[in-house]
Amino acid sequence: MAGGDKLPLLGLGTYKVKDPQTISAVIDVALSSGYKLIDTAAGYRNEALIGQALRELCPKHNLLPEEVFITSKLAPCDHGYEKVIAAYEKSLRDLGRPHPLDLYLIHWPGVQGKKREDPSNAALRRESWKAMEELYRRGKVKAIGVSNYTIKHLEELLQYAAITPAVLQSECHPFLRQADVRSYCAAHGIFFQAYSSLGTGDLLHNSTVEEMARKYGRSVAQILLRWAVQQEMGVIPKSSNPSHVKENAAIFDFELDEADLGVLNSLDSGRHFCWDPSDVA
Repeated sequence: MAGGDKLPLLGLGTYKVKDPQTISAVIDVALSSGYKLIDTAAGYRNEALIGQALRELCPKHNLLPEEVFITSKLAPCDHGYEKVIAAYEKSLRDLGRPHPLDLYLIHWPGVQGKKREDPSNAALRRESWKAMEELYRRGKVKAIGVSNYTIKHLEELLQYAAITPAVLQSECHPFLRQADVRSYCAAHGIFFQAYSSLGTGDLLHNSTVEEMARKYGRSVAQILLRWAVQQEMGVIPKSSNPSHVKENAAIFDFELDEADLGVLNSLDSGRHFCWDPSDVA
């Protein structure tokens, strides 16, 4: 990963996980299962709870809080230079981190409250990136990146960026392989990290993946996550079920054969289960 630090392939996603007891339970299991990355965002409204859980649980697992890689993200309502600086400082405070965040991402290429076709989206995200670069230069954050950017957005960004984004986080699974975006990232030294690897749960009931899970003696979720990491994508599966969090970590002791990778790749239909940023100006 550009920026110097190694980004763990496996992380714990926390979207929509807001209950304090649930957050504590899933982070406890995650740390005991070998997770070293927690993914959050200002928009998830759980940064303070995650910070508190890490402070309480890290000693139990013989870890310092700073040994756990933390990603957070700029909310779409906070685009613009000054707002980015203030939003980042708030995330740091909420997480209770006295040291720099490991990774800070622009969560969405558009600005909350503006129409997708509004050209000011581009101007404001440019301001936001300049602020992100300033945070990096000042040593406030270890690495910076983007989320939900298309190739169009990345090409625009690289025209003015003094610092190449370290990471692109984007929806990716066999129904939405993002092969062109991943190739673009590889060519420009940008690490690709997938979210919604399970298709927001829809892919857990796909007959092709279910059959493959039976073949390998694995869960459907493990097959989908292995599909990603075997192709050098990072993954951040989210679950509020501690047993699923543990299960999702057991993806590094088997491999899918090339024929089965091809079968999964053939499911690609360009389908988004989450948000499609392609029409954001």
